[in-house]
Amino acid sequence: MGDDAAYGEVFTEETNYTLIQMESGKIEKLEKGLDSGVGLRIIKPWKTYFASTNNKDEQHLVDLARELVRPVSGGLGIQQGRDLQLARYPFRIDIAPGDVDTEEKLALVRNAESVARKMERRIKQVKVVYRDANQQVRIATSDGDRIEDTRTQVVMMLLVVGEEGGHLQTAYEAIGGFNGFEFFSAETIDTFIESTVKRLSGLLSAIEAPRGTKTVILGSDAGGTMIHEAIGHGLEADLAMEGLSCYKGMLGQVIANPLVSIADDKTIPHKRGTYAFDDEGTPSENTVLVENGVLRNYLFDRFHAMKYKVQSTGNGRRESFRFKPVPRMSNTLILPGNDDPEKIIASVDDGLYVKKMGGGQVDTVRGDFVFDIQEGYLIEKGKIGPMVRNATMMGNGPCVLKGIDMVGADLGFGIGTCGKDGQGVPVADAQPTIRIPEIVVGGRGE
Repeated sequence: MGDDAAYGEVFTEETNYTLIQMESGKIEKLEKGLDSGVGLRIIKPWKTYFASTNNKDEQHLVDLARELVRPVSGGLGIQQGRDLQLARYPFRIDIAPGDVDTEEKLALVRNAESVARKMERRIKQVKVVYRDANQQVRIATSDGDRIEDTRTQVVMMLLVVGEEGGHLQTAYEAIGGFNGFEFFSAETIDTFIESTVKRLSGLLSAIEAPRGTKTVILGSDAGGTMIHEAIGHGLEADLAMEGLSCYKGMLGQVIANPLVSIADDKTIPHKRGTYAFDDEGTPSENTVLVENGVLRNYLFDRFHAMKYKVQSTGNGRRESFRFKPVPRMSNTLILPGNDDPEKIIASVDDGLYVKKMGGGQVDTVRGDFVFDIQEGYLIEKGKIGPMVRNATMMGNGPCVLKGIDMVGADLGFGIGTCGKDGQGVPVADAQPTIRIPEIVVGGRGE
């Protein structure tokens, strides 16, 4: 291609948001704002030239674009613009968060803090965070695409800290997704608070987790932290194609038990990682990553799809106009199997049942990971026994995928904000109940 650029785009964003943070009974932060700007990008094989600005003055943008194309002596071929494509979603937003009075949002946060404290006398600290955002994006590409998309997100997070006998324990939960304010029904909020405080109460009275190699069952309520961290990141094309993943060069090979299938689905209604177009204007899709144990695809953005002459999977994502897009997950899940979840538990004589995962770390090159277990229970002769605390789980992603030998017919989701390359994007993850016959559990007990 010589000095010619292969691709260029203009990404325009306007995001209206509200952020409320309450801690120790006080509103520590209340923000209402508009974040607006433009990101300009050119791909010249195989480098990216990127600039951003919050100045939308036409002459300023023209000058910025000229500066950006300076290294591209051959110019940039631009195709005739196609008709504007408007994002359409097969679900509704009934109450736009921007139409809700701030006092109503503050009341929601104050009520959550008050209810949590009343439920458990041993609570020492409560932190509640509420955030909503309405993001309007417009994307114009050198391929002639013109895209307009509007995305609405709401999220609430609750963290409670308790003390018993000089020992501190913490419980955390987050709910939300691509929803309007109607998501926060009384029933949803009550269940959210009750489950979080109940977890804390259990931890304050729990026994120390045993250490050693155990059979571990990850319940569907655990969310998909393991699939996201230990497996998902390794399937992102910038890592998988550039030698920074243990799954490099394994397309078409068996990487998991045939019971295991994995997908990244951007189309699931109301999930936090859902969108109609990615941040490069590629239509969203349900990408099958692993099919009956066989690796079928990686998660591609436009840059790596062009470089390796494949189709983008619609996973080019960015936090805002200030960042260039990179391959990111959306809603990533292990697909349900055929096993009865209760029979999976009953199959274990001595093991650990994980109801809720915590945070963790992963080495994508080797596939090694370590995760905290927020809520776990001993399994004794096929029945769930006492709750444990201070538990961790250590293993290797490829080994775990091949070791999984039972996959439940259920499915549970978790939400989060995934950090990578200094930027965060909303994601969801999910899994059915699964059995891992052998994995190392860390704890302070015998």
